[in-house]
Amino acid sequence: MSSKPILLVTGGGRGIGRAVCRLGAERGYAVIFSYHSDACAANSLVEEIEAMGGSALALCVDMAESNAASRLFALVDEQRGELSGVVNNAGITGARGDFMSCDPGTVRQVFDVNVFGLMECCRQAVSRLSTQHGGKGGGIVNLSSGAAGHGAAHSYVWYAASKAAVEAFTLGLAREVGAEGIRVNAVSPGVTDTDIHAHSDRDALIETIPLRRMARPEEIAEAVMWLVSGAASYVAGSVLRVGGGR
Repeated sequence: MSSKPILLVTGGGRGIGRAVCRLGAERGYAVIFSYHSDACAANSLVEEIEAMGGSALALCVDMAESNAASRLFALVDEQRGELSGVVNNAGITGARGDFMSCDPGTVRQVFDVNVFGLMECCRQAVSRLSTQHGGKGGGIVNLSSGAAGHGAAHSYVWYAASKAAVEAFTLGLAREVGAEGIRVNAVSPGVTDTDIHAHSDRDALIETIPLRRMARPEEIAEAVMWLVSGAASYVAGSVLRVGGGR
């Protein structure tokens, strides 16, 4: 890879993560991203970024595994560029339904990816970005969800709970590492045109949004990259809602 500053994105192959990778490359970052299973989507994104003169690497990892974060950051360490930003986007929902119909194993898996995997990525990121460890500081952005605020009753209560945990963790970590040159924030997307809503009643959802449309992944990516960038140099411990007024 090039000596450009490195942007690391988990869950970068599709949806919001893909849009973040693309925008990061456009803004001069060398992009490293993880994906879970869709190698075709990941490879096409690498090719797309390289075709526009950028640099990208993809690594297939399951963020629920205990060594996933260390594997991903080991790839960062092999590059010439220096880590500048980390976007924790990887997340899963499990099957839609009421809480009482949800298998306990699903709940654990959701928390393994959405919370524990994210926390371990933050641990790895801080150890490299911190000015106390020889780093130059940087930005960490965690992806939350509007579900953290409304609970997602009768659909994804466990997912909503995992995202509420992400928001609490974001605030706490930001207060711990701010003096080390690291800004930690979260973005809380509203209803976004991604796979998570592929089987939803889209018209009914849109009626609940004041702007009367879903967000495009690129719009969420703009918010994420603003928080990563120096333009948000005094923003830390914040959860930025990007929900079209909902």
